[in-house]
Amino acid sequence: MSVPTEFESNASSSPELSAWERVQLARNTARPYMLDYIDKAFRNFVELHGDRHIGDDRSMPGGFAQIGDFKCVVIGHQKGRDTKENLLRNFGSAHPEGYRKALRLMRMGEKFNCPIVALIDTPGAFPGIGSEERNIAEAIAFNLREMMLIKVPIIAVVIGEGGSGGALGIGVANSVMMMENSYYSVISPEGCAAILWKHRKHAPEAAEAMRLTAKDLKQLGIVDHVIPEPEGGAHADVIAAASNLKDAVLSELRRFRQLSTGELLNQRYQKFRAAGEFLETTV
Repeated sequence: MSVPTEFESNASSSPELSAWERVQLARNTARPYMLDYIDKAFRNFVELHGDRHIGDDRSMPGGFAQIGDFKCVVIGHQKGRDTKENLLRNFGSAHPEGYRKALRLMRMGEKFNCPIVALIDTPGAFPGIGSEERNIAEAIAFNLREMMLIKVPIIAVVIGEGGSGGALGIGVANSVMMMENSYYSVISPEGCAAILWKHRKHAPEAAEAMRLTAKDLKQLGIVDHVIPEPEGGAHADVIAAASNLKDAVLSELRRFRQLSTGELLNQRYQKFRAAGEFLETTV
């Protein structure tokens, strides 16, 4: 068993929650979003726009920033808290141009030797007709391949919802972390329930079966670290939550700063090659 890092050892002492309760916390509209974390944990953020093909995607902000003593590129999903903002941000569901913009910014980070921080919070990539016409599947798949080859450290943090390929499209990283009350899954609990139980009312059962919480995914080796949240959730103390995220990101950036380019790429490759391995035994 791995030894918890310093930021994990400070995990909150909140009562154990069910998987469904954590899903509901992850979706809480009072919860800090990407730009809230940028405001509290980063500084000197300069947002950049556009994918140089179609246009800009306001659900996937990104740009240059500083965190601690690191200059970095930060990208991520941004949701809204009211109807007007949700329409602007498309409920955190990015279009193809969002993923292409993200990759453009990552390549800029690589060019200037700046590490990349990805803050994931999406129910999934936008599935509308326009998104399909502009080839959302290709945009995500292309990111998966190209992120494996980026020659600077990549840190990904699931801060709320980590839904399907929409999350994975910016989630290929040397270190994948999750906030304590986030979830990361190939499908929503409601979607899983609709398929397996033929009714969305079974979403709580689906959430338990899917092993989608930070604690479960840490045990399965899918994520590397769980970032503790204040008691009651990140929205109960946004400053403390942002401080925990900052400490976790800085810890990982300092660790990967010691690696050569070859070691960095090999570590990322081996991490994802090992995902899903398990051992079967007979009794």
